[in-house]
Amino acid sequence: MKALQGITVLEFASYVSGPYAGMMLADLGAEVIKIESPDGGDPFRGWGAADYSATFGSVNRNKKSVVLDLKTAGGLAAARVLAESADVLIENFRVGTMDRLGLGYEAIRKTNPRLIYASITGFGQSGPYAERAGYDTVGQAMSGLFSVLTNLD
Repeated sequence: MKALQGITVLEFASYVSGPYAGMMLADLGAEVIKIESPDGGDPFRGWGAADYSATFGSVNRNKKSVVLDLKTAGGLAAARVLAESADVLIENFRVGTMDRLGLGYEAIRKTNPRLIYASITGFGQSGPYAERAGYDTVGQAMSGLFSVLTNLD
């Protein structure tokens, strides 16, 4: 038996930060259900020649994947049903996206007060850069690290 067996994680995440967190929980035995959009899913899925790139596979192993269109009432309703019985929810959308969808912490805790809600952002939930997307290269560029890594002299 693994440490997190019996724990259900709902993952609304793409690229690296959220999927990596979900992968670690899946590796420890949690059932991780990755929610993907119908327009190709996680952008890392299509990197390369196939619909399941090595980059995607490296941070999405041991997960189940469900396609839900969160732009439709049916897709949102299905997401809410899944969230009602989940133990953990991971999301890494821009700040405010989950609230606009009716899937933010305040909305979900009404039907699932025991849910652990992890919101991963590049710049935090508030402040001057909160609504900006955060990626590795953005952090490197803003910190000056990118100039060191790209200096080929």
